Amino acid sequence: MTIFLRFKNQALLECALTHRSYVNEHPGVKEHNERLEFLGDAVLQLVVSEELYRHYPELSEAQLTRLRSKLVDEPQLARFAKVLDLGKFMYLGQGAIKDGGQNNPALLSDTFEAIVGAYFLDAGIEAVQKFVQSLFKDAIDTLIIPESKKVSSKIIDVKNRLQEWSLANYKKVPQYFLIEELGPDHAKEFIFGVQINEQLLGTGKGRRKQEATKAAAQDALNKLSIFDRFG
Repeated sequence: MTIFLRFKNQALLECALTHRSYVNEHPGVKEHNERLEFLGDAVLQLVVSEELYRHYPELSEAQLTRLRSKLVDEPQLARFAKVLDLGKFMYLGQGAIKDGGQNNPALLSDTFEAIVGAYFLDAGIEAVQKFVQSLFKDAIDTLIIPESKKVSSKIIDVKNRLQEWSLANYKKVPQYFLIEELGPDHAKEFIFGVQINEQLLGTGKGRRKQEATKAAAQDALNKLSIFDRFG
């Protein structure tokens, strides 16, 4: 079989393309692609995470997480599968075929992940990185760059505004400091304060430190706005 990747082990490729419904109808076929799908999901998370980490050093953990989720969600992976015309290669049971499985976003997404998992086993992580980088390029141009700029401006702008005000009035940058951590490790909340000249100007709470410092900056700007208006 010819497909978009060169596999040394054709059995891995065949397995990646085999849906559970096909195995149920063909007793001689022993394995479907769900285990490879599990592996491919993890490999994609790693490869995309590294790609974003290397190329977007200005973005916070929260921003990177949001951007990664948009690149590897079901609709996006299904679009990649359609670009590669994966549907016509998938081994599906008759019921799945009648239900339009070859164009089903969930099945296409799952199969794409299985292909990534199989290619990782067959060719290694560097080969997967090259494949993902080439395939994801258009998505990065159309999705990641506009989104990163949009999210970045929302998060960074409020802190920049406070810094500009502080430099103009005090020739100093604001200092952010942790006041308290709340909750268990898996659901922590952070409370941060922001001060200038050791004067507390605002506090903020968030599930991430970046969100808490942003909230503190916004609180400070709100108070400064009131002072300017009524001072």
